[in-house]
Amino acid sequence: MTPPVARRRMRWNLSAKITLFAGVFLLLSLLAVGATLWTAWNLQGGAAAVNEAGRLRMLSYQLALSAATGQRARLPGEARQLQGSLDLLRNGDSARPLLVPWDPTIRSRYAWVLRVWSGLRPRWLGAPGTRPPSRSEVDAFVAGINRLVMAIEHRLDFWNTMLHTAQLALAGLVVFGTMLMFVAGYLLVLDPVGRLSRGVVALARGDYAARVEVGTTDELGELAQAFNRMAGQLQGVHDELEERVRLKTADLSTEQRRLAALYEVSALVSRAQDLPSLAESFVRALQRIAGADAAVLRWTDDTARRYVLLAAEGMPESLSDDERCLLPGACYCGQAEARSGTRVVQLLRDAQAAPPACVGAGFTTLVCVPVATQQRLLGEVDLLYRDASRADPAQQALLEALAGHMAAAMESLRGAALEREAVVARERNLLARELHDSIAQALAYMKIQLQLLRGALHAGDAARSAKALDDLEHGVRDSLVDVRELLLHFRTRTRDEDIEPALRVTLHKFELQSGIAAQLRIDAHGQPLPPDVQIQVLHIVQEALSNVRKHAQARRVELDVRSVPRWSFELRDDGVGFDAEAPDADSAAHVGQHIMRERASTIGAALHIASRPGHGTRVLLELAAAPPRSLPPDENDHAR
Repeated sequence: MTPPVARRRMRWNLSAKITLFAGVFLLLSLLAVGATLWTAWNLQGGAAAVNEAGRLRMLSYQLALSAATGQRARLPGEARQLQGSLDLLRNGDSARPLLVPWDPTIRSRYAWVLRVWSGLRPRWLGAPGTRPPSRSEVDAFVAGINRLVMAIEHRLDFWNTMLHTAQLALAGLVVFGTMLMFVAGYLLVLDPVGRLSRGVVALARGDYAARVEVGTTDELGELAQAFNRMAGQLQGVHDELEERVRLKTADLSTEQRRLAALYEVSALVSRAQDLPSLAESFVRALQRIAGADAAVLRWTDDTARRYVLLAAEGMPESLSDDERCLLPGACYCGQAEARSGTRVVQLLRDAQAAPPACVGAGFTTLVCVPVATQQRLLGEVDLLYRDASRADPAQQALLEALAGHMAAAMESLRGAALEREAVVARERNLLARELHDSIAQALAYMKIQLQLLRGALHAGDAARSAKALDDLEHGVRDSLVDVRELLLHFRTRTRDEDIEPALRVTLHKFELQSGIAAQLRIDAHGQPLPPDVQIQVLHIVQEALSNVRKHAQARRVELDVRSVPRWSFELRDDGVGFDAEAPDADSAAHVGQHIMRERASTIGAALHIASRPGHGTRVLLELAAAPPRSLPPDENDHAR
């Protein structure tokens, strides 16, 4: 006998039955459709062959007419056409399609036409020693072509009959398959599903004794067995259902409160502006969420040598004053570790030693939650209860998550402060360079001219005195221009994320100060620039214009702005230019280039400077494909 496991493997499931039926039906359908398509293709090719063979008759009479009327020049071309038609019938053309349905009769008649044509062609072409074919010979040749056409048409009648037969077979297959599909669908699917549906309706009415009997062993049979098992289980747990629902509802309510607490603290830390207000708000919220009688937030440094009290809620004022700064080990508090997790300490009175201050205040349970981020301890949250704490693992996980949000907020505030300090230092450095490279050098130059003037006055040399005064006046004028230019840099602002007005104002002021004509061309249709990026771009353009005024001796400046495929700013002048490859580390122009490159690097842009002596200078600033939207705030720029 076959083992039960083997018999189970040989059972046909519903998927296998449907697949077998669909596969057989699909195979038969494909065979019928393929036969129909193949026959139709042969009929189409044969019809084209009949047309081409019929064309032979026209070409034959055309050759005879040209030979009879003495139009000898047309004969070679017409003969080539007739020969091409014969070759096309022999080789066929799958692209049209054109296909002769060859059989022995068609082959023999085609061979006769080809043989007669081989004899008539030289005579039509006027070969030496021959005469043109007579009318009777032409008629006989055309009659042979007619017999060829009739043979092809007779063969096409056979293929037409085959096409009708295939179509009838396909129609019968569709009718038979539809009927078979309906019967099989009812026996295999509809009847079992109907029984299952009636069982579900009975179960919905509360009849937990309802069972479904399906006489198959496929998926629907297994589904019926599963339905019966489910009905039995429902009948067994019906009495306990209300209690389970109540417990699940309580769990969901608890989870909802915890999610609400997490959202509340997340929103609280996201709005924080400074650490004291953040600490006070966090402690109040945590005391309410944890249900504690008192909550304390303590901060510590990297060495964890002391814990400083940042905020407290519910603590006696005397106890808060005594523990403003707590040393590790002095009490139960101040012993957190970044990796230790939450600690629950039961505060007990010791008859032989003085009780801790918190025990004296009536607290019996302490929950310590470390405030840590990236395995680095930032502080500790202490929750004090006057009765035994019932904090479960889920509650402790919530407290640790809230403490983690607090740690992230503290680090964010610290990072923002460091970032603002770095921005201020960077802008001060740039300001110092600007002053050193412009006004400081001009003042040093004027100091030298004052010494020369003093010497000329002592010597009574009026010419030297006048020249020194002229140089001093020129230095003062240059210093005034530099000061105005620096003020223009400091007062640069942007608005509405549109850089065009700021660029036009900058070029207009440049024209007024230098007398150099300036033209702006803008083709900007892309994403607008963030204000902090605009500020740096304007400073780079202003620095480039300053170099033009000081060194280029130019008559015209052009600024082209494009935003597609990415933002680019190209400034060109027709000045004297310079050798961009020559080392000139001490020149003012080199310092200006260095400042422009530093500003470009802060916004992730690329700066290219190209120049040759006598051919002007080209400065190209190319921003990244997507301008950064969250650069460090340039506080000095916004304050100007």
